[in-house]
Formats: sequence, structure tokens, C-alpha cells
Amino acid sequence: MPTSHASAAPDLPASQDDLPAGIVLFGHGSRDPLWRMPIESVAERIREQQPGVPVRCAYLELTEPDLQTACDDLAAGGVRAVRILPMFLGVGRHAREDLPALVEAVRARHPGLRVELRRAVGEEPQLLDLLATLARG
Repeated sequence: MPTSHASAAPDLPASQDDLPAGIVLFGHGSRDPLWRMPIESVAERIREQQPGVPVRCAYLELTEPDLQTACDDLAAGGVRAVRILPMFLGVGRHAREDLPALVEAVRARHPGLRVELRRAVGEEPQLLDLLATLARG
């Protein structure tokens, strides 16, 4: 299944069990436990705004859980579709090479799970506009 890098946020259909699609916020990871707070805060906002949407955070390295574990957890909870949002401002090797390989491993492990890989947040016009607004004060 090819990787999706859609510019608009298409809605994934609800699963066959009428659960909404799960969301995975994917970050690099760090040894510093405070580093993960912004990503965890985004997850908490999603939970507050859409209480029925299962959301998990996952990390490439140095922080747990990893992508496979987060997707395993969502699949075990019954979702049939997962949207992965890379929480990277820049698109370097991790976003171009490592993450697509991890997504393919998730697809191989869960062939019935529909997996959408979004483009990195740093490529989203809404975020770029917000950052420009913040920089202007």
C-alpha cells in the first residue's frame, strides 16, 4: 500500500466496529523526559476535543512506546484505520526513510489495518502560518 502524503486532512472512515480511526503522533524521542510534553499535550487536546478518538504517541528512538507498539495497541482496541502524523518541523532522513520503513512493518504485521502516513507537520500550511504569526508577535 503506498504511503499517503495528502495535503488536506481527509477523514479516514470509522472502523468496521464503528470506532473512529486511531491517531498516532510520531516524534523523534529524547532521553530528556520533558521533551515529550508538547507531543503528549497535543494528544491530550485531541482527547478533549474528540473523546471517542483513540490517540497514541510513538517515538523513533530513546523514548517509548515505538510506532509498532502504539499501532499494536490501537489494533488490539479494535480500530481498523490509523492516521500517523509525523511531528517533525523538517523532513530529514528520519521522515523520508526511517518512518516509511516503520509504517511498512506495521502494515505487514496488521494487514487488515488501514494505515495513512501524513506529511510532517512542518509541511502543513496551517502550522507554517501559525509559526509566522507567532514570530511576528
